[in-house]
Amino acid sequence: MQIEICANSYASASNAEKAGADRIELCVELAVGGITPSFGLIKKVMEKISIPVHVLIRPRSGDFTYNDAEFDAMKTDIELCKKLGCHGIVSGVLHRDFSIDIKRTKELIACSKPLSFTFHRAFDWVPNPLQSLEQLLELDVDRILTSGQETSVIKGISLLKQLQVLAGNRLIIMPGGGVDKNTIIQCEKAAFKEVHFSATELCKTINYPKVPMNSNRFFDETQLAISDISKIKAVVSFVK
Repeated sequence: MQIEICANSYASASNAEKAGADRIELCVELAVGGITPSFGLIKKVMEKISIPVHVLIRPRSGDFTYNDAEFDAMKTDIELCKKLGCHGIVSGVLHRDFSIDIKRTKELIACSKPLSFTFHRAFDWVPNPLQSLEQLLELDVDRILTSGQETSVIKGISLLKQLQVLAGNRLIIMPGGGVDKNTIIQCEKAAFKEVHFSATELCKTINYPKVPMNSNRFFDETQLAISDISKIKAVVSFVK
């Protein structure tokens, strides 16, 4: 069984390689489920890390339904990953009803070729996972990263096994989400070919700052933080 490590920094990517992982999914901001890493980080990892690197293409936190500007940025990021020699892309798009946006996901897959394409954990939001699996098979994705639509792989193991049976050898079902040693044992018993986890350990680096930079109001997946035109106009008008 291959081990993919969700690496959120160069240090994490380096540790994954040193520890014998088979592959890295490179992203940042694990607290919001991961978003696209910077060009500089991708470039650094590709220069120094020898194991395969797949890059998460997700322009922001929140839902997986993107406007035209966000979608264009995603395609640009994919082209940059190809130029830097990355081995795979991890992405996907949903409609507002959480069904798979076939048209846009197909565009991302075409843009990614010849790189491997993984449909990410947006799959855990789809209302009909079995039908969605068939749609992704038709799109010829290489794998689906999923927790089995639960908060952890252990809780979703029943659906994961069902998906694996239906997928057969046509694509890889890669369990990911809340993975620990017991999860790995269960995945091995169920003959999953790959498993995904971050293996993170929280390491304190500084004393608690006087002015925190985190804000809990931005961690709601049902809302997006967008600069408001009326608020900006009011301030500009006042200042000018």
